[in-house]
Amino acid sequence: MKDKILLFIPAYNCQKQIIRVLGQLDQEAMAYLSQVIVVNNRSTDETETMVSNFVVNHKDIPVTLLRNNDNYGLGGSHKVAFAYAIEHQFDYVIVLHGDDQGTLSDLLPVLKKGIHKKYDCVLGARFMVGSRLTGYSKFRTFGNVIYDFLFSAVVRNRIFDLGSGLNLYRTDMLKDGFYQKFPDNLMFNYCMILASRFYHHKLRFYPISWREDDQVSNVKMLNQAITVLKMLAQFAINPASIKQDYRTKKIEKYEAEVIA
Repeated sequence: MKDKILLFIPAYNCQKQIIRVLGQLDQEAMAYLSQVIVVNNRSTDETETMVSNFVVNHKDIPVTLLRNNDNYGLGGSHKVAFAYAIEHQFDYVIVLHGDDQGTLSDLLPVLKKGIHKKYDCVLGARFMVGSRLTGYSKFRTFGNVIYDFLFSAVVRNRIFDLGSGLNLYRTDMLKDGFYQKFPDNLMFNYCMILASRFYHHKLRFYPISWREDDQVSNVKMLNQAITVLKMLAQFAINPASIKQDYRTKKIEKYEAEVIA
């Protein structure tokens, strides 16, 4: 039986890139995908309009546009999408960021070979042999590699990327909601890596292509680097700390409205 796979595209102020991302939904990609959802995290530009127009003009592609009820952050948008995948009984959910840094076709060989069936998470890696980086600074690459080694030592599993924008998760793994109290910002993915150790999730990394050209980064690198080190040290001392509430704002339920 064919897997029921949801593609989740988180989008925030990416009007210049989102159509390029949706343009990746060609016949080859859609052969593996049952549905696509674009989760608009309250963008203040024309992202939502661009996606709405795409939905109207491409009725042959099953794309649904959702708008978060509040600005939940990237992590919060993941929670919205995971809830959607569970509610609609998808087998897997793929994450592809809406800023056009990742390439969906990199994941297709994984799906074609059925590699994803053996793991709870199949994660794109920008910093392993076979990956291709364009426009990414050597300084940031070096910093990421150092952090990958630190996380590898703590979780006792080789980590090649803490959070690229192209990942796949088995929906069954998500049903208990272990991630609900994870940060609603970019550090959501870091907690998912730590959780893989605590909850014994099976991980697989694969090399991807990654580019930076007209994207705008929302990362405050120094602040994030310090916060991540504190989080990692706390987990190393007490792995059960992964159960704590990391959020700065407590949200009872992450909800979104269907727009198109």
